[in-house]
Amino acid sequence: MRYIAFDVETPNHYNNRISAIGITVVEDGRIIDEFYTLVDPEAPFDYFNVALTHITPEMVEDKPNFSELWQQIEPIMTSGLLVAHNAVFDMSVLSKCLKDYDIDWHQTTRYACTCQMGKKCLPNLENHRLNTMCDALGLTLDHHNAGSDSHACAELLIYYIDHGFDPGKHARPYDITRARTIKKETLPKKIKTPLCE
Repeated sequence: MRYIAFDVETPNHYNNRISAIGITVVEDGRIIDEFYTLVDPEAPFDYFNVALTHITPEMVEDKPNFSELWQQIEPIMTSGLLVAHNAVFDMSVLSKCLKDYDIDWHQTTRYACTCQMGKKCLPNLENHRLNTMCDALGLTLDHHNAGSDSHACAELLIYYIDHGFDPGKHARPYDITRARTIKKETLPKKIKTPLCE
């Protein structure tokens, strides 16, 4: 199984543009490729987002916009199951960017969330934020750096797989055109999956 762990940073509270993206590809239980870039969001920056991500308007002036970037990353994003930590956020931002730039991609795609899987695999943690989980497992993290966050997400995914957890059984369909997860009642009955051993 091939997994595409990704993370995005946004320039403002609208969360409909990307200022950075990190992508980490996992295949056969190991990391085989990584990609990171700043992105010109062609949108204003909020002070909060600059303070959180340390990405400023000046840093993205000569970077590709989302439309230019998508030509480069679309083959990667299509090549496996999308995975993110608190994935609903990242999937929503991705969907809104595709819509804003009038890019025709799949109407639906599948994704899995390392935060939701972590709640089942490691239920006894205080919380399942990315930094908390990385601290618990001794993983290196430069939080809110999209490259580091996507790498950490991939490391979590590998940990789950190594402990007998099947991420594919926890994949959910996502409606790209409407920017929302497709409701459970429209799906077949869920197969019970064992916790990490």
